[in-house]
Amino acid sequence: MDRLKRLFLEHPVKLTQSALLGSLLLATAVTAALAASKSPIKIGEINSYSTMPQFTQPYRQGWQLAVEEINVAGGLLGRKVEVIARDDEGKPEEALRHAIELSAKEKVDVLAGGFLSNVGLALADYAQKNKRVYVASEPLTDAIIWDKGNRYTFRLRPSTYMQAAMLVEEAAKLPAKRWATIAPNYEYGQSAVASFKELLKAKRPDVEFVGEQWPAQGKLEAGTTLQAIMQRKPDAIFNVTFGVDLAKLVREGNQRGIFPRTPVVSLLSGEPEYLDVLKDETPRGWVVTGYPWDQIDSQEHASFAANYYRRFKEYPKVGSVVGYATMQAIFAAIKKANSTDNEKLVTALRGLKFSTPFGPAEFRAIDHQSTMGTYVGKLDLRGNKGTMVQWRYADGKAYMPSDAYVKARRPAEAMK
Repeated sequence: MDRLKRLFLEHPVKLTQSALLGSLLLATAVTAALAASKSPIKIGEINSYSTMPQFTQPYRQGWQLAVEEINVAGGLLGRKVEVIARDDEGKPEEALRHAIELSAKEKVDVLAGGFLSNVGLALADYAQKNKRVYVASEPLTDAIIWDKGNRYTFRLRPSTYMQAAMLVEEAAKLPAKRWATIAPNYEYGQSAVASFKELLKAKRPDVEFVGEQWPAQGKLEAGTTLQAIMQRKPDAIFNVTFGVDLAKLVREGNQRGIFPRTPVVSLLSGEPEYLDVLKDETPRGWVVTGYPWDQIDSQEHASFAANYYRRFKEYPKVGSVVGYATMQAIFAAIKKANSTDNEKLVTALRGLKFSTPFGPAEFRAIDHQSTMGTYVGKLDLRGNKGTMVQWRYADGKAYMPSDAYVKARRPAEAMK
């Protein structure tokens, strides 16, 4: 928290002439008043607010900050921006019900959000059938942009393929030849394991996968799972569990002495949302993707973190970054299209360049995947709290497959 206070002090708004300040304030007030007199641009945001609060609460705060900033600056196209949020309860059918209501009753211009991959796929299907732009903020499944990709769906976060590719770089350096996997038994887990296997075998043809466990999301029986995995005598484990399942797995593995004795490569486990729960149980040495928020010194991140702390009096999480960046991407698309017409927005989004707290990103035209990356490093303990060490920023652009690979998986009609 001290670091954020320093960021706040180091990034104040500096205006040296009171006359200039007065002029700017007057101009901003006039612009804001004009925007308020017109009907707002509406963004329908659907997410698992009640079932995944450790991620979605910071996520909500992230997009709230972005909306407040754009409205203070006069809005978009001379209009105020309004976000209408709905809770999908982690259920695809609830997400669809809200998508219909937001489109038909609230007349939203764009749909956004989604946390679980199965929910994101349901919203993507709705977007295709109803020709509505949908910016998938969090769902990580590869299918949402490839096998089930469509003209109207764009995805912000690095996919399971991309994050698996980032982790494979480190996994291939391990002497391990016998690998086991633990992943939730739904689209996200299945997609992540498939990508990891494919990419690791390509780099290390000598490895073999000797065991796998597929617990239901949120219902992991850690003792049984680890017993079954360790009976296969793996040299290393690829873990895809998160949330309460991750906490159970770590606690049981620590108690059995499996961690840190057995190397683990783990998706998402370096995110503050999960390290805050693990606390002093954080397993040292795991290779992870995550977010070392207190160690990043780039200008974009410092400004975002300072503003976020000023507004919410807490440090940002991955959800905060994703919520903020989702709105930044939508705002940039509307500005580029100079319209909220969905066909014009599709054209604007393809190849769109936009800013994020992690740096500049863009949506690839071929598959609508954002190039926003993430951080890769190792877990360690610092002051009885989990942290990332030896980390690096992995730019998403470097971990995307070739155009030929995408064309082989993405439907031809989605390319139009």
